[in-house]
Amino acid sequence: MTLRTLPALFLAAALAAGCAQPPHPPAVAGGTTHSAATSGRTEVQWLGQSAFRITTPGGRVIVTDPWLKQNPLTPEKYKDLAALGKVDVLLVTHGHADHFADAPALAQLNDIPMYAPGDMNQTVSLLGILPPRLAPRFNKSGTIEPVPGVKVTAVHAEHSSILVWKNAATGKDEPHAAGEPVGYVIELENGFRIYHMGDTGLFGDMRFIAEYYRPDLVLVPIGGHFTMDAKDAGFAVREWMKPRFAIPMHYGANPLGKGRPEDFVQAAGSGPTRVMTLKPGETATF
Repeated sequence: MTLRTLPALFLAAALAAGCAQPPHPPAVAGGTTHSAATSGRTEVQWLGQSAFRITTPGGRVIVTDPWLKQNPLTPEKYKDLAALGKVDVLLVTHGHADHFADAPALAQLNDIPMYAPGDMNQTVSLLGILPPRLAPRFNKSGTIEPVPGVKVTAVHAEHSSILVWKNAATGKDEPHAAGEPVGYVIELENGFRIYHMGDTGLFGDMRFIAEYYRPDLVLVPIGGHFTMDAKDAGFAVREWMKPRFAIPMHYGANPLGKGRPEDFVQAAGSGPTRVMTLKPGETATF
């Protein structure tokens, strides 16, 4: 993105935040072009709820919270996990099924670690869901570099976490401890930062996360009932975080998640943040 394309207010906020500048204007397209590796761009594809397929400027593929097979919003193509292609980094924010359900299968399919809250992954390992090498542990404020040039930091989320797993011996679902929920600040090879908030309500340290990590793009839940609603999410973006871009998520898949993106846009106001509303399967390019 060139400085000439930015309105004065938008430019002032970006310079004050010291954020990395994407090399091209952001755009939204249906489906995904898988062109980031050659264009130097970042592609963020929404697959419903909190599931995203992010292609980095270096061509790495990051998948977050993969609830796909039973997600009513996920395009039919991606209910086949192989359709995601080679996945390099797998991130899960907490143990609820609408974030965790397809993560173990995706980890095994690609033979990659499933990064998740440390205590959750210990449970995953002890239950035999994944072997320890595919269930590494780290925790809030910890930073990892899962592939060269990509850094991921776990941060606070105001939510809960429990893992429900079927006991093979009894055939019954059982609840298991799954640590505390997290969000992730993902820094890409060119310095562009994405804050995946996970499931969360409002908490004051959203302002600290914004000031300290300076995310360019925030993926923000708006559904309500289990997370912030559109009004709360708009307040967080407008008053505390003020990122350059925001994409709403975690609405519409569950009847209780009634938040609407148009209400979020209105609540976010006319400040420096550009809200980009995606339909499931659409891709925003930065």
